[in-house]
Amino acid sequence: MAERPIWRGHLRLALVSCPVALFNARHERAALRFHFINPETGHRVKMITQDAETGQELSRRDLVKGYEFKKEHYLIMTDEDFESARVESSGVMTIDKFVPASSIDPIFYDSSYYLVPDGDAGKDVYAVLREAIRKSGRIALSRVVIARRERAIALMPSENGMVVHTLYEERDINSPKALFERAADLKPEADMVQLATQLIDRQTGVYDPADMEDRYEAKLRAVIEAKLKGEGIDVEAEEEPDRGNVIDLMAALKKSLGQTPPAPERTEKKAPKKAAASRGKADDEAPPRAAAASAKRATRKRA
Repeated sequence: MAERPIWRGHLRLALVSCPVALFNARHERAALRFHFINPETGHRVKMITQDAETGQELSRRDLVKGYEFKKEHYLIMTDEDFESARVESSGVMTIDKFVPASSIDPIFYDSSYYLVPDGDAGKDVYAVLREAIRKSGRIALSRVVIARRERAIALMPSENGMVVHTLYEERDINSPKALFERAADLKPEADMVQLATQLIDRQTGVYDPADMEDRYEAKLRAVIEAKLKGEGIDVEAEEEPDRGNVIDLMAALKKSLGQTPPAPERTEKKAPKKAAASRGKADDEAPPRAAAASAKRATRKRA
């Protein structure tokens, strides 16, 4: 979890309030990143910003934003224009109403944040609100300003704390009506539904975040490692962060459910951290141009 909150203020229900802080619930992992390379030289390609009509090269810091109100006609917007539209950042997250948890389709959920007490003051109020919302089985709706934008949010208890989900507007979601209307008339046979239900019961288990591993990326990393070895480049194993707490928590949850957690099957992942050229006789005999390109590739750090 990020150490610095993205928002600080008060959570309020009627006349009851407590100081709280919002933290990001997710982080960017070390995903694979690629660059465009000129295959003739092995050099990275530089993307330039230029005028679409004159071809003049420009610096991004000199550019302004424009709204296309008509084909190829733009209204120039200034910093003052954007500032005038800014919603005042309220320091209070006021709960507007409560709705049944099942009334919000998961498709409306966007980003997730952790909502925690901000300091010692008001911890008892936070605990009361958390347990009252949990006991009600409902979700609290409110609004919060994040990065100048006011967002509708859904607030719900999670373990010992509370989680906030920003919500998409209805206009952001594509209507499925035209796509689903042909399926509305499908009437399955009852005995087939019963058999399918038995199959579902047989394959029902406990959710494990490890099941969500990106298998494509894992295989792609293996391909990259193999190609690096084929190029004669040494690959150092990327240091994996300690996830012991997550594993212990999942095991504890499964044990609480009376299940014996299976032994974790972990595939050891390696990713290139830095490349060192393997200089040998083959390099000395290679054509000068190819050898230069090979040396550049070998010494390039992975993005």
